[in-house]
Amino acid sequence: MPILNFHLTEGQYTQEQHETLLLESSRFFAQVLGSPIERVRVFITLYRAELSAVGGQIVSAMPQRAPYFMFIVLEGRPLEERQRLLAGFTDIVVTVLKAPRDLVRGGITLIHPENWAIGGQPASQLRQAEVQARAEIRPAV
Repeated sequence: MPILNFHLTEGQYTQEQHETLLLESSRFFAQVLGSPIERVRVFITLYRAELSAVGGQIVSAMPQRAPYFMFIVLEGRPLEERQRLLAGFTDIVVTVLKAPRDLVRGGITLIHPENWAIGGQPASQLRQAEVQARAEIRPAV
């Protein structure tokens, strides 16, 4: 289920940076969540610089890079795990893309397990044991 999407401007980064970003963040996501890496999905969405604005300026007219990311996890993940992901993905963006830390933004979308399907089946049924064990061990925040 873990899904991460980086939103970047076209032409600001190399193919190697894209690949490193995808692979490092996939490994980190799996590690923090204790999830098999086979479940992790990571994407990069590219935007044309002339169709993007940051701080009220068209990106094609400014040298600064301001990437952002959004990720989805099932509800019930502890706050400390979610905050570790926010900090870690920011660190990866700063290191791999050489983006100024203060311009990197990120967010979380929490999905209730009954509202997420895996192969057409609700995650609340397929992952019932995992979700229940997580709820018993850690209080949801």
